[in-house]
Amino acid sequence: MNASPQSLRDSFHLLRGDGKARHRDIAQQLRVSEGALIAAHTGTPPDDPQTLLQATRLRPQWPAIVQALPSLGEVMALTRNASCVHEKTGCYRQPSLHEQVGLVLGPDIDLRLFYSAWAHGFAVQERTGQGLQRSLQFFDATGMALHKVFLRPASDVAAYAELVQAWADPDQTARLGMQASAPREPERADADIDVTGLRQAWGALRDTHDFAGLLKAFGTTRTQALRLAEPRFAQAVQPEDCQGLLQAAAAQGVAIMVFVGNPGAIQIHTGPVRQVAVMGPWLNVLDPGFNLHLREDHIASAWVVRKPTVDGLVSSLELFDSQGDTLAMLFGARKPGQPEACDWRALLDTLTEERRPCLV
Repeated sequence: MNASPQSLRDSFHLLRGDGKARHRDIAQQLRVSEGALIAAHTGTPPDDPQTLLQATRLRPQWPAIVQALPSLGEVMALTRNASCVHEKTGCYRQPSLHEQVGLVLGPDIDLRLFYSAWAHGFAVQERTGQGLQRSLQFFDATGMALHKVFLRPASDVAAYAELVQAWADPDQTARLGMQASAPREPERADADIDVTGLRQAWGALRDTHDFAGLLKAFGTTRTQALRLAEPRFAQAVQPEDCQGLLQAAAAQGVAIMVFVGNPGAIQIHTGPVRQVAVMGPWLNVLDPGFNLHLREDHIASAWVVRKPTVDGLVSSLELFDSQGDTLAMLFGARKPGQPEACDWRALLDTLTEERRPCLV
């Protein structure tokens, strides 16, 4: 859709209505990217009572902007993909940069930020029924949202204003220069994969972080590798098993890690989950400081995955959509140097009906 910024603003004002329609859904209805919808609101007067949303384009200095986020105090960090939303409340603690990957390793907000995918950023102010909502929103070259930071009642509004002023882009045109999505590379035929080598390399793993390199080395997608793996390392389970696992973790007080990501960010919750609720197609965790919203009907496959490490086996439940994209991954809470918790392994064993001794 090649709509003018004014027409997008008018349509947004109409469709946003009582605030229940989300930006992403409005953009899809208007057949534009979410980033383009936000960009259409750049340059609008923030003090005009008729202005529902106002955006300020930010300079593409992403590590420096993230470096300034601790000054905001308590905020809500949001990372999502097409089927899963991960929200964490806390402070950005000591952001750092390692080979173009941003790290935020606080006890509440735990992030891996892949800045090579970041293309556009905006400071956004929107009038809502609860007052003025302030945020920072970052998008890729196609206009897909990668990461958002929302101010909370305890946030430092003056620090937010200083950040926006310091990093505002001289270019405040109300359009988004976008690229089309890159075509998806076709999956190689299973017969073209060195399955013996893949299985040997998997068995020789010593760190879960080496798994991505293993996939690249053998030219497989993640789901293809799971299909070709030895059964002791990967077993398909039912998509609905995620709901039962979360409910059991909540009932038993098992501390878990929940990873949700997209090409530009991975956000992690570590700790217990308490309130698990199903609302239509959405499976939700609704805890103070942590919300998860997962479209259960988008889970096309689910796998219990085990990887050898120097600390013993590390096990996860991994969820994928029909395209093979990762929706979410669940692990037992642990730190490097620690073996996997027995209570987490016992939960996963109920899905596979296979008992594995702890600490191996």
